Amino acid sequence: MDTLSYKTISANKATVQKEWLLVDAEGETLGRLASKVAKMLRGKYKPNFTPHVDCGDNVIVINSEKIHLSGNKLESKTYIRHTGYPGGQRSQTAGELMEKNPAQVIEKAVKGMLPKNKLGAELFRNLKVYVGSEHNQEAQKPTAINLNELK
Repeated sequence: MDTLSYKTISANKATVQKEWLLVDAEGETLGRLASKVAKMLRGKYKPNFTPHVDCGDNVIVINSEKIHLSGNKLESKTYIRHTGYPGGQRSQTAGELMEKNPAQVIEKAVKGMLPKNKLGAELFRNLKVYVGSEHNQEAQKPTAINLNELK
């Protein structure tokens, strides 16, 4: 009998091909950049995407200080943390965090879009964010990606 049989191929650590991608954040909107970077870290742009495996790429983001926040978010968006002591809730606006550490704004946005489990923590380690156009991963020969071409 002549029939076609299609098998679903599930990726694993041995079959995953990871690449290094370079993203320039200059002039990009924070949320749109973060969602596309999270998709690249997760591997959703690859045809062999498997939900429970780290099949995404390593992503380098440069020029994090030139990110754009729409509307009034520099003053109104707050990041809240707790010291662990009674009355230890601390808050910081996006503008204050941009002055102190612009890379952390992108890191927090991307981390919030990744899974909240061990896989998400592993995926987050594949992200490198730098202030300025210089980065320490020249040896990996990253491929420059234009985010406007991605869906």
